[in-house]
Amino acid sequence: MRRVAFYAPLKAPDHPVPSGERTVARLLLRALAAAGFAPEVASSLRSRDPDGSRHAALRAQGEAEAARLIAQLRAAPPDLWFTYHLYYKAPDWIGPAVSSALGLPYVVAEGSRAGKRADGPHALGHAGAEAALDAASLVLVMNRRDRPALEAARPRGQVLADLPPFLDLAEWPSQPPGRPAGSLRLLTVAMMRAGDKLASYRLLAEALALLGDRPWSLDIAGDGPAADAVAALLAPFGPRVRRHGALPPAGLSALYAAADLLVWPAVNEAWGMALLEAQAHGCPVVAGGYGGVPEVVRDGVTGRVTEPGDAAALARAIRDLAAAPAQRAAMRDAALAFARGERGLEAAAAALRAALTPLVREPRA
Repeated sequence: MRRVAFYAPLKAPDHPVPSGERTVARLLLRALAAAGFAPEVASSLRSRDPDGSRHAALRAQGEAEAARLIAQLRAAPPDLWFTYHLYYKAPDWIGPAVSSALGLPYVVAEGSRAGKRADGPHALGHAGAEAALDAASLVLVMNRRDRPALEAARPRGQVLADLPPFLDLAEWPSQPPGRPAGSLRLLTVAMMRAGDKLASYRLLAEALALLGDRPWSLDIAGDGPAADAVAALLAPFGPRVRRHGALPPAGLSALYAAADLLVWPAVNEAWGMALLEAQAHGCPVVAGGYGGVPEVVRDGVTGRVTEPGDAAALARAIRDLAAAPAQRAAMRDAALAFARGERGLEAAAAALRAALTPLVREPRA
């Protein structure tokens, strides 16, 4: 079985703090195994530098880690190196060096180029991310909005292949229970931290205030350091908002299955795993159209994708669907078919098998 050295510079799959990033890393490991490979986490070194002050120190750590891995793996090297998610805030200082020294194909899943970061505090991180992408034999595009920049700077011989976001459906019930009757049940599933998440909660509160006298309730699954700020934003809505904190998959599944709509402004989301998870339970989504959200919500089919940052548009979409139960029912069926038919682990494994097999088809000398 072909061995794959796996690395996630932004957040390792064994990181103690849950997030969508960690979830996708774990999903990729499962998909690689389902595709017939033997993935092994090569390093848990985190290269993330939020403000650009630590890139030099992190590069030095990465170079030391690369030297260690080259010495460790030289006697029995893997067949391929696979890095998940690198960009200017989290470049890969390890994979290209190890791949070059050991003669391995170097693969990146979800890499993005950002020319405007060539100067300023992230200049070193930008240079590292660009160099890693330049070294890749294959880049797996998980967000189509990354493709134009990747295409424009693609080195000769590099292959770009699509790998849409996906779920492991084994984690969720195969037959979600029916929804209870009553007023419109909204759901939000997201961590509570400063930055884009808090900005999304702020837009959510603005949208809820625009729903008028239509009856609704909102369940929220999530926790984090900004929990008090989120509570203050939603306090005006009183008991209509129910906070459940961080929940295990079984608890989340129950909320997804009982909700009429998952609602999330999705400020600067790459795509949002909760949006796919909701649809796998037959719960349509209303989300802001940032980043890769249109990749995981089919506007007008499995939910509504609204203008980014527009609370009024979010509220209109909720009101429109609240008044159209037949449309919501059609969206439930479409969401189930989409998430479970096109975005399962088997589909991802097939895409990985097709993209990676040509790189490792012939035994290395």
